[in-house]
Amino acid sequence: MQKAKIKLIGRDKERLDDICSQIIDIAKKADVEVSGIIRIPTKKLKVTTLKSPDGEGRNTWERWEMRIHKRLVMISADEKALRRVMRIQIPKDVHVEIRL
Repeated sequence: MQKAKIKLIGRDKERLDDICSQIIDIAKKADVEVSGIIRIPTKKLKVTTLKSPDGEGRNTWERWEMRIHKRLVMISADEKALRRVMRIQIPKDVHVEIRL
């Protein structure tokens, strides 16, 4: 049987873990083989800018960082289980990829 790879990408790791736990619960209820939450390394996007607009005075810097978290769940490609997974309410800031 084929495996479905479900990749979740977002900025809030708690939301990602909640969605992953919902997917795992659906797979267990459908008696489908599950490879649990695999955490892919976090990507850190950093932006550093000079505070003063003209460059005069003290050199003070502002630093911003955005973290992109990724999770991977692999389940057996059972049609009923995949339909239930597709019905999960997913927030707007979470991106989901499903590959067979």
